Amino acid sequence: MIVIVMGVVGAGKTTIGHLLAEQLSWEFTDADDFHPPSNVEKIRHGISLTDDDRRPWLQQLRETVARWIAEDRNVVLACSALKRSYRQELEVGSQVRFVYLKGSAALIAERLRHRRGHFAGEQILASQYADLEEPEEAVTVDIAFTPQQIVAEIREKLGLA
Repeated sequence: MIVIVMGVVGAGKTTIGHLLAEQLSWEFTDADDFHPPSNVEKIRHGISLTDDDRRPWLQQLRETVARWIAEDRNVVLACSALKRSYRQELEVGSQVRFVYLKGSAALIAERLRHRRGHFAGEQILASQYADLEEPEEAVTVDIAFTPQQIVAEIREKLGLA
C-alpha cells in the first residue's frame, strides 16, 4: 500500500507521515525531496509554484509510486497533493490511499510561526489554501489532535490498526 499524507504547508504531513511509517515499519518519503532546486528557491522566497512548475515534479512522483507498487513496497509519502488533478496523477493503482490532514488556516499559521528549518513558510499558506481542492475520496483527519491520536485514527480508518 502507498499512503499519501496530504494537505497544505504546515498541516503536519512529515510529522504524521514519519510516525505512521514508524508504527507500521514502512518506508517514509517526503515529496519535497523530489522538487528541483528551482522550485525550492521559489518556495523559499514565498513564490507560489505554478502547474508548470509542478508538472515534472508530479511526473517523477508518479513514476516513483508506480515503481513502489511494482516492487510491492509499503510506503508513506508526505505530499501536498492540493488539486484533484495532482491526486489523479499520483493515483496509479488501487494500492494508493490518500489521507487528508485538515485544519484551520489560523491553527496552521500559528504552527508555521514556530517552525524552523523548512524552506516553506507562512507566506505561501494563503496560496496553498487557494489551490486546495478538498478531496472527497480521502481519509480525512482533524489536525487539532496530537500526532499520536491522528496516527491512531488514520490506522483505524485504513484498517491498519
